[in-house]
Amino acid sequence: MASPDLDPATAGADEDDEGRLPDASDEGASDEGSEMIAEGTLGIGHAAIENAVKLAPTSPGVYRMLNAANDVLYVGKAKNVKKRLASYARVNAPLPARILRMIAATVNVEIVSTMTETEALLLEANLIKQLRPRFNVQLRDDKSFPYILLTGDHWAPQILKHRGAQSRPGRYFGPFASAGAVNRTITALQRAFLIRSCTDGFFESRTRPCLLYQIRRCAGPCTREIDFPGYTELVREATEFLSGRSHAVKGLLASEMEKASNEMEFETAAVYRDRLAALSAIQSQQGINPRTVEEADVFAIHQEGGYSCVEVFFFRTGQNWGNRAYFPRAEKTFTPEEVLSSFLAQFYDDKPPPKLILLSHEIEECALLADALAVKAGYKVEVSVPKRGEKKELIAHALTNAREALGRKLADTATQSRLLEGMVTTLGLPHTPKRIEVYDNSHIQGTNAVGAMIVAGPDGFMKNQYRKFNIKSEGITPGDDFAMMREVLERRFKRLLKPPEDDAAEARADDDSFPQWPDLVIIDGGRGQLNAVREIFGNLGLTQVSLMAVAKGPDRDAGRETLFMPDREAIKLEPRDPVLYFIQRLRDEAHRFVIGSHRKLRKKDIREAGLQEIPGIGPSRKRALLHHFGTLKEIERASIADLGKVPGVSAESARKIFEFFHAQPG
Repeated sequence: MASPDLDPATAGADEDDEGRLPDASDEGASDEGSEMIAEGTLGIGHAAIENAVKLAPTSPGVYRMLNAANDVLYVGKAKNVKKRLASYARVNAPLPARILRMIAATVNVEIVSTMTETEALLLEANLIKQLRPRFNVQLRDDKSFPYILLTGDHWAPQILKHRGAQSRPGRYFGPFASAGAVNRTITALQRAFLIRSCTDGFFESRTRPCLLYQIRRCAGPCTREIDFPGYTELVREATEFLSGRSHAVKGLLASEMEKASNEMEFETAAVYRDRLAALSAIQSQQGINPRTVEEADVFAIHQEGGYSCVEVFFFRTGQNWGNRAYFPRAEKTFTPEEVLSSFLAQFYDDKPPPKLILLSHEIEECALLADALAVKAGYKVEVSVPKRGEKKELIAHALTNAREALGRKLADTATQSRLLEGMVTTLGLPHTPKRIEVYDNSHIQGTNAVGAMIVAGPDGFMKNQYRKFNIKSEGITPGDDFAMMREVLERRFKRLLKPPEDDAAEARADDDSFPQWPDLVIIDGGRGQLNAVREIFGNLGLTQVSLMAVAKGPDRDAGRETLFMPDREAIKLEPRDPVLYFIQRLRDEAHRFVIGSHRKLRKKDIREAGLQEIPGIGPSRKRALLHHFGTLKEIERASIADLGKVPGVSAESARKIFEFFHAQPG
């Protein structure tokens, strides 16, 4: 939900608050802001809303305010749409400047009636996430959460990380705050319960156990190293542990270890010991584990410096599955309760809620939100603000994390602002850049060529704006960096030069509060690369984008780079100059991203082509390598010495295999 229904003064979010600290110009009373708005424009907005009031229903619904370009400015819901819109239409109403700006920009109002206010709340949250209106509180960085899946469509269930729709049969456990938390937990669970992680296709093709069996991370059901009842028992124990009955599982393993030890079966006792150690490692990583909370999400909000931070903790089956900090886009005059209320409705738009939601602040429509989530989930959902006991302690812990996360955010933003201002002075830029794009490309002797663009702004690296470009031109000579850069830049900027209607889908997908046009483009190279890019930009008619090339120092020595800009002498900064450090970070991030993209593309080709792509490796040696190492991934990890131990693989062949997997892209 965007704001309380009865008070339009809380209805908007100023686009300038995205990605930077608020300016002093944002301060001021609503009267002063009103004087800055042309009376005629405000009159047009009032007239448009008055026309909508005449046709508005007195029942619940959702309304959208649109500007002359048909862009949605604001999405709101109301129990009585007619009454709510009428509050905007009153000419002499004392409204804040941001609301007056919204009214002045409005030329049309669209209304969707709903059966209930609960339905209106759910529809409003969905539309805000989809349309990203300028004057609403917006949930940013809304990535899907990973889960652990124990599959249920095979006699030997597989354990794996899962994102997205939960359509595959099996048991899902989560959500986890990050993919790293899932990966660490799965690795520990493999050690504890020996559940397989291989795909069904790999499982069915095995004739001997793979390396995971050898290092005691799999029970080897593929080659019947364990029988069906034994593997089923391992799966049952894993399910019990993930379902919150960890103490019972650990007690059972401890008794089995003691029994084996008493019977002098020390090898078996050691296996149980290692499994217990793996379970202890999982629980130590989870940190705080509440005794009285079985399933809950904990939300705490902290505001400071014009920013809001919402910290979310996930508790499932009595275990802590991690936490994540969010920084929703919201105008700084919003209260914590208003931001949290809008955040929650959007947060659960595409996620199943738990049975209990704990909040740090009392929101106005707590009961309505609980009813809406219950309707969506199909079971009762409780939303409450704890006052005492362990639940209150969980809120206090989340508040501490929110305060610390926001402190880091403010410090990073302030530092980033100083660095951007330093670039203006050092490089002579016309203004402080709000969007910096850095380009690089990668290949190995012209193969698997890929280009990449990373983006930075006042908030640091904007990873949701990163792009990779698989080089498609067939006429490019292998290793021709100039031609590859030309293709990347032309594809990037021709897309920007398209009319808006030709690129509407991508425009909606990007964050409209962050500029799509760069103020500064940085490339890796010297004067030659800079002149080539100038020519490309000239052919495209681009004249307002600043350009810079960064040439590596002698022997690629960091700190001795040379900066090249059009129509200027080369720039050499002092090795300890903060601006030089910042430029190095930008270049290194672009290099990291393009190398990662290149390796993913190359590994995909290797998987598709198999080991036959390596010179001198035929079917017999391929079979011998796979039998020895189990998987292509283990072959890639192997040293030259380990490769040489495979029957039929000579020292020279081992060297070729190793170099094939570890060749450095250019």
